Amino acid sequence: MRIRDRVGLSSRHQRLLVRAMEICLVGMFFIGLDRGSTGIVVNSLVGIGVTRAPGLLERDYGIPMDAGLTLWITAAVFLHTLGTVGLPDTVVSLLRGVGIGVTDGSFYKETWWWDHMTHALSASVVAAAGYSIARAVDVHEENISLPPQFMFAFILVVTLAFGVFWEVLEFAISEAATFAGSDPVLTQYGLGDTLLDLVFDSVGAVIVAVWGTAHLSDVVGALADRLEARESRR
Repeated sequence: MRIRDRVGLSSRHQRLLVRAMEICLVGMFFIGLDRGSTGIVVNSLVGIGVTRAPGLLERDYGIPMDAGLTLWITAAVFLHTLGTVGLPDTVVSLLRGVGIGVTDGSFYKETWWWDHMTHALSASVVAAAGYSIARAVDVHEENISLPPQFMFAFILVVTLAFGVFWEVLEFAISEAATFAGSDPVLTQYGLGDTLLDLVFDSVGAVIVAVWGTAHLSDVVGALADRLEARESRR
């Protein structure tokens, strides 16, 4: 049974959650403008763009993206952007007024587990994409056979490779922002944080490898059909 069925969340409620998060992302964009924060503005714009991807894939490429998959992707970018926005300024001022040490209210800085959660969730989306493509090739090509043990290792390696690329990108953007004296779009908090990020990237990959593949059978079938159609046109 799929996780969404165990939770008992209907497709209608999943779509409503997606819509609510999309609206919140737009609101975060304006919060970023109000605060003059380049990081919030850019992250919210990227998040809004990513939320449009499932509809684009379904409309233009015939890849079935049901409400559960759309919620999965949207939640990843929403929680990441929410982490950069954090608490409202009034709440931060109130907490400081009662003697509670708060920096800028960012959940990434104030909540120790937030970064771990978002890394695991984002990594699971990357793992799902890698699995879907590899499995579609496996289904389509008669001369290729990818056993479950290989698929597990493949998902883990692809996700970790993307994780390393992301950490390098974070470092480069953070250093460039420091040099320019501007607000960083992405921030790296040291070597220890980087290693923990990769650990939780692995957690996301393992979750997909063990429990997530059942959610992707329709996507795999559609990708295999596209490969078949493309080959028949040659």
